Amino acid sequence: MFGFFKKKEKNDFVTTSILPRSITESSELELRDILAPSALKVNTKELNLGEKVVRSFFVISYPRFLSEDWFSPVINMDKMFDISIFIHPLETAKILRSFQKKVAEVQSQIRMREEKGLVRDPMLDTAYGDLENLRDQLMQAQEKMFEMGLYISIYAGNSEDLDKAESEIKSILESKLIYVKPALFQQEQGFRSILPTAKDELSVHSKINSSPLSSLFPFISFDLTSDKGILYGINRHNSSLVLFDRFSLENYNSVTFAKAGAGKSFAIKLEILRTLMFDAEVIVIDPENEYEYMAEAVGGRYFNISLNSDHHINPFELPIPAEDESTASVLRSQIINLVGLFRIMMGGLSAEEDALIDRAITETYALKDITIDSDFKNVEPPLLSDFEMVLSGMEGGESLAQRLSKYTKGTWSNFINRPSNIDINKKFIVFSIRDMEDELKPVAMYIVTHYIWNAIRRELKKRLLVIDEAWWMMKSEDTASFLLSLAKRGRKYYLGLATITQDVDDFLKSPYGTPIISNSSIQILLKQSPTVIDKLQQVFNLTDEEKYLLLESGVGEGIFFAGLKHVAIKIIGSYTEEQIITTDPSQILAMKKQKKDLEGK
Repeated sequence: MFGFFKKKEKNDFVTTSILPRSITESSELELRDILAPSALKVNTKELNLGEKVVRSFFVISYPRFLSEDWFSPVINMDKMFDISIFIHPLETAKILRSFQKKVAEVQSQIRMREEKGLVRDPMLDTAYGDLENLRDQLMQAQEKMFEMGLYISIYAGNSEDLDKAESEIKSILESKLIYVKPALFQQEQGFRSILPTAKDELSVHSKINSSPLSSLFPFISFDLTSDKGILYGINRHNSSLVLFDRFSLENYNSVTFAKAGAGKSFAIKLEILRTLMFDAEVIVIDPENEYEYMAEAVGGRYFNISLNSDHHINPFELPIPAEDESTASVLRSQIINLVGLFRIMMGGLSAEEDALIDRAITETYALKDITIDSDFKNVEPPLLSDFEMVLSGMEGGESLAQRLSKYTKGTWSNFINRPSNIDINKKFIVFSIRDMEDELKPVAMYIVTHYIWNAIRRELKKRLLVIDEAWWMMKSEDTASFLLSLAKRGRKYYLGLATITQDVDDFLKSPYGTPIISNSSIQILLKQSPTVIDKLQQVFNLTDEEKYLLLESGVGEGIFFAGLKHVAIKIIGSYTEEQIITTDPSQILAMKKQKKDLEGK
């Protein structure tokens, strides 16, 4: 890699300058001349290599037992370092001869202590048992012996940072009774041993048998790269790709928590774009009108749900039963859903009112000849005004009909008291509720999600349902319980539910919040506020290091959980993707200006 070394003694360190080979030996420029730094200074305990300082270490001692993942905390440290492992096989016959002598020595020491009447030494007894067991395994070819050298080189910007990294590595390893030492006066040899030239110049070895040696292979690194799926981002520990397929897990649901401006919408939009390329349909409930441009760009459909919109959904519309469902079960389910809707619309119902509403819904459907024996394909569903008429004619229903009248007459009637005129036969569908009054947003989200659920049950397809700002649904028990039922039942219909929220506190306060998280195989935590981080640490069982990582993360950075694995992630998109999905106001204004300029030309 380097040209040659010219050494000059100076006090307690050696200065080594590396001259490109082309200057001294040849007029041709070679690869090693390009890779070599302009100069290198070798101190007693570190190297100055260009803009970096590097310090090399070797392991000098191991405990009696090594667990399988003993090295993983070091490998997954968020530091810059190199590791080299040199393994030299030893001849079993020679090892057995040396073991025979060692066993004899230990036996002799045990016997001498017995003859002198001394107390039994447990260390000698343990050593004797270990030697005999290993000798048996070597004789039976169940184990082999090796000489192993384990070297670590840490890089930092200055000596102070290097000292901190050294202290961290030592504390991790020493807690497992593994001891390392810096290669004093051998930093040059240590650095060369780390290079991919496979030359062991330190030659600091320990004898080790196959079983503990295997605990180093393969490296147990946080890795979420699979053979199929979409790119979620870059692993911040080792720069590998986080490739994953949500539809390969036990359920297809996800939750995303982040503070405002942390990049949660960017992350989910990126997932939507990439999911659409894998023959899946995506439906979004958009509370802030963030997905309109994206729907336009990919040829999807965008529906604005508001009091003055031309798009209407009739909550009394019946789903067509699936092959394994009866019309009776579908009708009963629809009646239960409508009771929940009226509970939200009327601000709660007593037990008597609940029963009255249930009976009125059944009679409203009967007015249109809709019973458990009807063919739902050819029926005309009733409207809310039909239900109001039935309710007002029932004993005790007058006051309920009066409370319902604001939805059937006047301004609010345009929203809910109309036949459905929405067609969601596209790969990408967006329902925007931004222009809906805050008082009606829980009602709108309930109606839209039920309409989507009925469409999902009608035909089995791979689908992703994205509910942005899901804390709106957590405000009401009926909407929150329905969200949980979607999370539990979605897998049967090949549906993945993606729940996104910035109001983590409200989400977790709901009794349905934690069960929704438990029923989501993927969890994405981006930058968090200090006010909620302790609660998140408890819910997700985060370490203190992971907690501070979330507090200090930049935009689009956080932790990605998938099943039992989790990694630190950085979410990135291509230039083209960013133009489609950006929510940065400055970028949006620049794009609008560019569009106007092009139209002017």
